[in-house]
Amino acid sequence: MAQVSINSDLGEWGSSMDSGERARLLQSPCVDTAPKSEGEASPEGLGRGTTSTLGAIFIVVNACLGAGLLNFPAAFSTAGGVAAGVALQMGMLVFIISGLVILAYCSQASNERTFQEVVWAVCGKLTGVLCEVTIAIYTFGTCIAFLIIIGDQQDKIIAVMAKEPEGASGSPWYTDRKFTISLTAFLFILPLSIPREIGFQKYASFLSVVGTWYVTAIIIIKYIWPDKEMTPGDILTRPASWVAVFNAMPTICFGFQCHVSSVPVFNSMRQPKVKTWGGVVTAAMVIALAVYMGTGICGFLTFGAAVDPDVLLSYPSEDMAVAVARAFIILSVLTSYPILHFCGRAVVEGLWLRYQGMPVEEDVGRERRRRVLQTLVWFLLTLLLALFIPDIGKVISVIGGLAACFIFVFPGLCLIQAKLSEMEEVKPASWWALVSYGVLLVTLGAFIFGQTTANAIFVDLLA
Repeated sequence: MAQVSINSDLGEWGSSMDSGERARLLQSPCVDTAPKSEGEASPEGLGRGTTSTLGAIFIVVNACLGAGLLNFPAAFSTAGGVAAGVALQMGMLVFIISGLVILAYCSQASNERTFQEVVWAVCGKLTGVLCEVTIAIYTFGTCIAFLIIIGDQQDKIIAVMAKEPEGASGSPWYTDRKFTISLTAFLFILPLSIPREIGFQKYASFLSVVGTWYVTAIIIIKYIWPDKEMTPGDILTRPASWVAVFNAMPTICFGFQCHVSSVPVFNSMRQPKVKTWGGVVTAAMVIALAVYMGTGICGFLTFGAAVDPDVLLSYPSEDMAVAVARAFIILSVLTSYPILHFCGRAVVEGLWLRYQGMPVEEDVGRERRRRVLQTLVWFLLTLLLALFIPDIGKVISVIGGLAACFIFVFPGLCLIQAKLSEMEEVKPASWWALVSYGVLLVTLGAFIFGQTTANAIFVDLLA
């Protein structure tokens, strides 16, 4: 691979942190990566990880799959049916995989080990800061979505335990949605979010993966052997308009977004080569595609146009198999919130330290006070917004637009900048092709983000 001359203005804010320090501060909590040393200046020096190829596939699948699969049946309904939904996912998968490969290529070229560091090094300070702010907003919005999901599933479970219809008047105060979400959040999520490190979460991640596969299996089984009381709505066979198809894109972006954590995974491999990584992400995305398609197709065909944005809400509360799926989703979200919060808090901390010109090696007491304050503010704001924004579909739409930035915009910008830097070292035809593809990625991502933002602002105002 040709060596790339890239921007290296990481110290423009007066920060005294070197790359190893920033990696320890901002690395993905899902992967163990060693800090870089002087002897690791070349791309070959990065191949000192311990993750095998199969292990990398599993980690990428784990990062991709999550609570977002609950929204795929509604995405098929929005897109206009099974054919449109499948075609949309297959088309987007090409861009999703290419974005992951581009990030690996730029990681080797820049000798950086996290998503935001790659963007900062390849595209410069302004784009790097924009990337970190986007990550913070995305993780913040996802935490809100997680709390809403907890409330949705708890409503169904409590309705069965209390033997009362959901939302029935005269229900005890302790079954109120706002109380149950707040109680769960304070008892479980807040204590898990305060620690500086979250290595203990690796033990809960296995149950999260099992829960995801169980939910998919239940949705497929319920389609094959449906309950008598479940009657589907209209089964759409074609999209109402092209706009309807594009409206389904944010949900797909939210489901497949694993790009932020992909760079540390790539650098944790024993032999981090772009060609090998291409096979890893292709296999991982095919597995994720099978899960999302199984959930989306069977969930949509079970309920048709009447499917809820959260497909589990469409099933009867009394169904015990679905109740177990709801419990798995709650467990998954309870362990995922602290991880997302950790990533967002690390980015906010990095921005603050760079802005203040403060080193990482500071007084432990000051770091602890700042961490607790950041955690409390983050937690309380997400909880308040989740209590008063009960529609999970709106939240998914907004954060799906931000996910499009990680899938399309930032990889596209990195590709353009990397190719501009090595313009004299490659053939003109391939250079123009790759630059044009980068422009296409940026344009597509900007379109999805712009459309999502416009819908979130103007549709609600007109309503």
